[in-house]
Amino acid sequence: MVQQISPRDLKARLAAADPPVVLDVREAWELEIVRLAATVDIPMDKLAARIEELPKDRDIVVMCKAGGRSAMAADFLHRRGYRALNLTGGILGWARDVDPSLPTY
Repeated sequence: MVQQISPRDLKARLAAADPPVVLDVREAWELEIVRLAATVDIPMDKLAARIEELPKDRDIVVMCKAGGRSAMAADFLHRRGYRALNLTGGILGWARDVDPSLPTY
């Protein structure tokens, strides 16, 4: 089972000395609406082909719009030996709990 991380916990982890990689699996049109800085952007349908771009020696927090796609992607990574966590609530959760100034869709 894939571990979950809340938006507030992710915010704290991003400020720490060894922050996780944040993988955004949303589509390009979604990233045009709203995105977090310094994410690795690999759309869900390209993840299998681009998996080698991700480090196996760091935590990877996977995000999408609301947490469904990212949970599947995190499970996919976890089954292949990656240290993957799912961002609960996705970018909508981040906007709700961390940065309400972000646009939502």
